[in-house]
Amino acid sequence: MCECITYVGVKKCYIFNSCCLSLLIDAQQQWGMALAGPLKRRSSPGQYLTNGSDPYNSQPYLSGFISLLLRAEPYPTSRYGAQCMQGNNLMGIENICELAARLLFSAVEWAKNIPFFPDLQLMDQVALLRMSWSELFVLNAAQCSMPLHVAPLLAAAGLHASPMSAERVVAFMDHIRVFQEQVEKLKALQVDTAEYSCLKSIVLFTSDAMGLSDVAHVESIQEKSQCALEEYVRNQYPSQPNRFGRLLLRLPSLRIVSSPVIEQLFFVRLVGKTPIETLLRDMLLSVKNLKYLQPG
Repeated sequence: MCECITYVGVKKCYIFNSCCLSLLIDAQQQWGMALAGPLKRRSSPGQYLTNGSDPYNSQPYLSGFISLLLRAEPYPTSRYGAQCMQGNNLMGIENICELAARLLFSAVEWAKNIPFFPDLQLMDQVALLRMSWSELFVLNAAQCSMPLHVAPLLAAAGLHASPMSAERVVAFMDHIRVFQEQVEKLKALQVDTAEYSCLKSIVLFTSDAMGLSDVAHVESIQEKSQCALEEYVRNQYPSQPNRFGRLLLRLPSLRIVSSPVIEQLFFVRLVGKTPIETLLRDMLLSVKNLKYLQPG
């Protein structure tokens, strides 16, 4: 297991697990080249194109804002799970951890390239990601139909490494059940890619994040995201007048799956006891240097 390196300053103690961050980056690089496919990256933030025609230009109900959210997706989430499946249709422990790392990095890379987020102060970016990363993770897991089998998840969480009480096993089984329920409820709504992008934007731009320098600005971006989603749903699904409300009602439930639970279930094998929040700032700064998109 990696050891944390501690830097002690006059006013603060900053903990940085360079080894664990390197493991996360390595996992991301390995998966990026395999799944990025034909995507090419533009030089300006938030701009991603395919090698052919831009598929989003042909969608009549996509606003410019939603199109930018969609173009910021670094790779097709529908292909995540398929790359991890083994012959018996079960994901192995290592594949679960690699996929989890991929989903986490995907959320950070997406945030860095959507409208408005890159213009925020770095500390505001960090605060928003620290507040919302677990919800973004659940949304990404649902969007890619992440396979959720109890036995590999328990193993990934390290519950087979040493004897433990039945109460703890039952507690983790309950956490897995809750996670599965949230993913399945989103899948049952048949949320499309545009809706997922809007939901992630609503989740990311939350004024609940601590230490924001401009709360009103963040709230205005969240409202813009909600309005874009409402307009899209109204035009794309005219026969489902309650769809917009049903989508929004899913968001508070995402917080039922706490970030410590997600860390224990998916990341303990990669980062040990290092909190994901500790790595987010370094991920935010390092992800721009990852060469996981094919050069254009």
